Amino acid sequence: MLVQQMTIKKPVTMSGVGLHTGVTTTMTFKPAPENYGIQFRRVDLPDSPEIPADVDHVVDLKRGTTLGIGNTRVHTVEHVLAAIAGLQVDNIVVELNNIEPPIGDGSSKPFVDMLLEAGLEDQEAPKDYLIIDQVIHYQDPARGVEIVALPTDDFRVTVMVDYNNPALGSQHTGLFNLEKEFIPEFSSARTFCFLHEVEELYDQGLIKGANLDNAVVIVDRDLSDEEIRKLLHKLGLEHSVILGSSGVLNDKKLHYRNEPARHKLLDMIGDLALIGAPIKAQILAARPGHAANIEFVRKVRKLYQQNKLVRKYQHEKKEGVIFDINAIQRILPHRYPFLLVDKIIDFQMDEHVVGVKNVTMNEQFFQGHFPGKPVMPGVLIVESLAQAGGVLMLNGTENLGNKLVFFMAINNVKFRKPVVPGDQLILDVRMISRRSKVIQIRGEAFVDGVIVAEGDFTAALVDREEGKAK
Repeated sequence: MLVQQMTIKKPVTMSGVGLHTGVTTTMTFKPAPENYGIQFRRVDLPDSPEIPADVDHVVDLKRGTTLGIGNTRVHTVEHVLAAIAGLQVDNIVVELNNIEPPIGDGSSKPFVDMLLEAGLEDQEAPKDYLIIDQVIHYQDPARGVEIVALPTDDFRVTVMVDYNNPALGSQHTGLFNLEKEFIPEFSSARTFCFLHEVEELYDQGLIKGANLDNAVVIVDRDLSDEEIRKLLHKLGLEHSVILGSSGVLNDKKLHYRNEPARHKLLDMIGDLALIGAPIKAQILAARPGHAANIEFVRKVRKLYQQNKLVRKYQHEKKEGVIFDINAIQRILPHRYPFLLVDKIIDFQMDEHVVGVKNVTMNEQFFQGHFPGKPVMPGVLIVESLAQAGGVLMLNGTENLGNKLVFFMAINNVKFRKPVVPGDQLILDVRMISRRSKVIQIRGEAFVDGVIVAEGDFTAALVDREEGKAK
């Protein structure tokens, strides 16, 4: 079923204090056109610069997700993003007149209410879903973090938190229907921290806008009355506080028994929005946090960008083929008799490509190399590897139709076995490094699983007109 993109019907505004910076900010949600995505706009700066809400623009992860472009920053965007993604809004402008959105009550509910007040509006263009068709796994053994995406035909998230702390214990939660469960079950889950972290966070220049109305503080240490008084004075909080007996400072009533776990799931929905597209997958997360979420999202976004590239060049889906010969001709400038890759059967953007070259007696070079003893010239095997490496230049940042790839160096080339008519060359090329317009690759050619040639290549990507001048 075709699902359309969505924006909001009218602008809505709220003002408040930022959680970590303590600044007062006015924030306005505004409608945006199709395929615009989520953009944060700093209207207090010259020319009102915009920051795309994607993981490529994440610049800091100290107790929250900060986006930046140039010298422009927007701090603690995850709760705003969770509200936008939770309501399945695709295109929206988030205008701010300061560096951090208001924290509200520490959850996404104030932003959800704003968006609902603005009204949701379907657009003509279809949603660009990323459908996970392979297992994506992120692990940080040192922190006991594990996040996995599994293929499924909808969106589900399960989160488990266990801080080895009796004040919190082990908690888990799961969202299985975004449309039905997000607002009533997760949007009002508030941010939290441990009592032992409060002074440390303040000393790091964080939680300047925090108070007991916008955060849940979990009591994990005993403090004397004098220690409590000094802490409150340092934080600029003058009202009385008790450690209480519920495990939460001031015996504050939780919205849910497992509110911390639900807030971690809320944070994850916000961070997943930085993929840049809604996804269909089952996400299983153990002890997630913003740093782990972002590393996981980087992996998923790379798959999203790769899929977009494949769709751009490969117009017909074929089993076992990433790019057929027609797609290769859209990517590479080479033509007969010098196009020496027939298809691409594996492609991992910026990492690895596997191409196939079928060697037949019809190759024109066999007429002279050698009469009565046809052998594929070694230099053409090298060229086949190089052309497969040219496909590896695809990463979505360059229009290869306007580019040429020139080799700067070819090293450590070895030819192991002759290649003859009837052989099928498997061209295995891996990215070693990429710096701006220069790449280094390692290529190996196989026939029937046996290596026949190998080498290291350095190449430069130049404009086609510049190449003509040379």
